[in-house]
Amino acid sequence: PPNHPMRPKVAVWGGTWRWAQALCARSRTGHGNSYQEAGRGRGVYCSQAGALWRSLESMMEFICNLCGKSNRCSAAALDREEPSCSGCGSNVRTRGLMQVLSMELFGVNLALPHFPRVKSIRGIGTSDSSQYANLLAEKFDYRNTFFHRPPYFDIANPPEEEFGRYDFLISSEVFEHVVPPAEIPFRNAFRLLKPGGVLVATVPYSLESTMSEHFPDLHQFGFAQLGEDLVMVNRTRAGEVQVFEHPVFHISWGGAALEMREFCETDLKKLFVEAGFGDLRVHAEDYAPFGILRAESWSLPIAARKGEFVFSRDATRDVIEEWRDLNLKFHTEMRRLDRAWWFRLGRKLKFL
Repeated sequence: PPNHPMRPKVAVWGGTWRWAQALCARSRTGHGNSYQEAGRGRGVYCSQAGALWRSLESMMEFICNLCGKSNRCSAAALDREEPSCSGCGSNVRTRGLMQVLSMELFGVNLALPHFPRVKSIRGIGTSDSSQYANLLAEKFDYRNTFFHRPPYFDIANPPEEEFGRYDFLISSEVFEHVVPPAEIPFRNAFRLLKPGGVLVATVPYSLESTMSEHFPDLHQFGFAQLGEDLVMVNRTRAGEVQVFEHPVFHISWGGAALEMREFCETDLKKLFVEAGFGDLRVHAEDYAPFGILRAESWSLPIAARKGEFVFSRDATRDVIEEWRDLNLKFHTEMRRLDRAWWFRLGRKLKFL
């Protein structure tokens, strides 16, 4: 009821905390007899307050490093694939991907909107999410590509003129869909990078002892509907016809993609090393300020570097020029504010 002493008076979080405390206190002191007379009992107060308190204790705040939006949610809601940013819909995987890119390029944790504008750094994405692809294009000489639609790019068969052009390559949930053999996308990613370039990737992988290649003899294949079931038919190079029931598809930004394999961590690392990558790191660390809490120890983002990282002279120039422009803008604004009497007064009173 509106005038009941148990009605919370404040709708803000601090008030909710105080209400939960008061609710539990009432249950211990025996107040609220009108509810007890209705058959609810004092124990209900404490159980309700306890449940509320536990839910509030598990709440956390984070800044989405893709869009800059402030968020509040429970730690349990931070899932690898489920959206957890109220602004752009990012999840732990996409935020983790951009966190790794920030660390690999700049050595610090920067939100994507705060990346410096360095157009001398060239990058390419393979079916990247628009959640971060558009901003990457503003910050770098970056282009996003797709297998199923323009702008087309096939990591299994890239044009030779693309080799050695890129400082970074982003590939999230792609390599498990590339036609066999499995080592092709790793080798091509290595060839696409400049010396010192980095591949930032995620793939679903398990902690099993070996990788599972679903269609090792894939050559000429198609799909057929048999009753209510979809089957895949493949003709091998030797002419043998194979039929596979219940093929698995993943829905990605480029459309539905057939799962060709399930990696395991051991074989995945081996594929990176055999492709030529010398510096390989699996990023397993949480970073709560960006809402990156990982519930599992597999399918983590990976950074693979082609040789030693070098920040080029052109990139250094771009960063310094941006700093110079921002510094000039800041001092120009401060001079404008100094002409305002309220600003000078605030400084005298040490409010500013």
